[in-house]
Amino acid sequence: MTLLLILGVVLVVVALVLLATALAPAESATSGVARSLAAIQAISIAPKELRDELDRPFAERVLEPLQARALKVGRRLTGADSAERIRRKLDFAGNPRDWSVDRVVSGKVIGALALAAVGLAFSLLLGVGLPMKILMVAGGLVAGFFAPDLYLYQKTYDRTERMQRELADAIDLMTISVESGLGFDAALQQVARNTEGPLAEEFSRVLREMQIGQGRAAALRALGDRTNVDDLKGFVGAMVQADSFGIPIGQVLRVQSGEMRVKRRQRAEHKAQQVPVKITVPLIFCILPCLFIAVMGPAVISIMENMG
Repeated sequence: MTLLLILGVVLVVVALVLLATALAPAESATSGVARSLAAIQAISIAPKELRDELDRPFAERVLEPLQARALKVGRRLTGADSAERIRRKLDFAGNPRDWSVDRVVSGKVIGALALAAVGLAFSLLLGVGLPMKILMVAGGLVAGFFAPDLYLYQKTYDRTERMQRELADAIDLMTISVESGLGFDAALQQVARNTEGPLAEEFSRVLREMQIGQGRAAALRALGDRTNVDDLKGFVGAMVQADSFGIPIGQVLRVQSGEMRVKRRQRAEHKAQQVPVKITVPLIFCILPCLFIAVMGPAVISIMENMG
């Protein structure tokens, strides 16, 4: 009887444990669903300001405040006259899309912090000492701060080179248009319509400025201020003087076209004369060592074998 009683108690305990185990997941699932429904209901009855804040894109909620803070810090670091200098650099670079003075200033600060963090991560990954860590972080800080300036410098250089190459052909087309009976404005429009590149964009901008009421001389002077190409500035000065003194435009364009072609040929000859000087360094350090190895190598191996 005692054994039967003990066995019955054990069976009852096992049954209770199994029942509790079976009921526990259902209760947890029910409570999880309840919590989800409560969260959805809380969001639906939340204030309108909170819901509008959550519905805004990530760029507006996070990136724009970050850029605003970086802009405040950047203005303190770059100085009061930096806005005019950066605006001039943007004009020389052709005003790249989505680039402005505020974006460049904030990009300096964000780039400095980002590259400093990258330098710190690399130093920790490589396991270098403290002086090297400081050097890598400082290098990333300086590189990130001046990265927008380097980008604008490269854009300016590429744009200047292309405008200098295309200027002679553009003036030739303008000369042919004027001599065929078109006016100077119509000749500018022909160049802007039938060519591509930064020079065509600048001529198109000159036409738009003239259409909104600005004088021809003022629009051409603004074109000269937006670029650092000396030949284009000389062309603008000649056109302004011709317009002021009543000189025939066709004659001035013919003279300017001849000068531009002579200058382009002189630049090509100058670069051709620089080739022997520029090729000296790779010739000494790259080509001649390989040539010596190919020529003297078998002889050196033969001498070593005979002496051995």
